Amino acid sequence: MKIVDIMSSSLIIPELSGHTREEVLAELVACIVQARPSIDAAHAVRVLLDRERVGSTGVGHGLAIPHAKLPRLDRAVACFARSKDGIDFKAQDGKPTHLFLALLAPEGNASLHLQALARASRLFKDADFRTRLLEAGDVASMWVAISSKDQQLTQTGT
Repeated sequence: MKIVDIMSSSLIIPELSGHTREEVLAELVACIVQARPSIDAAHAVRVLLDRERVGSTGVGHGLAIPHAKLPRLDRAVACFARSKDGIDFKAQDGKPTHLFLALLAPEGNASLHLQALARASRLFKDADFRTRLLEAGDVASMWVAISSKDQQLTQTGT
């Protein structure tokens, strides 16, 4: 699975306006709902918040990958967002979170959910890639960085 298969440049928020975990999750879901209007925004935010209560999806190094499975979702979808100032997302390393990749997957397809999480982890483990996204000037350059890195992973088989 490639990340570009489940997102597009319209699913990128170049600068989040939210300052709390709840506001960020609501903003990510709002962006997803614009692309996928059949998704119940309130339910999606609730499920993502429930997941955060189990343990933060802030994995450290300025990155969070909030994720959830939703009923009646026919295919996975992802949304990328950035906060230059950083958000207290209760990350494992205790540092502010700047980069967010929200993943929503169909409830009945655990395999797809895990594939999307694994791909996101491989994409964002590269510190230079994270820096490129932090320094990107606009949505177009963010999309080029994401799609190029995704293609590179495909070519190297990782």
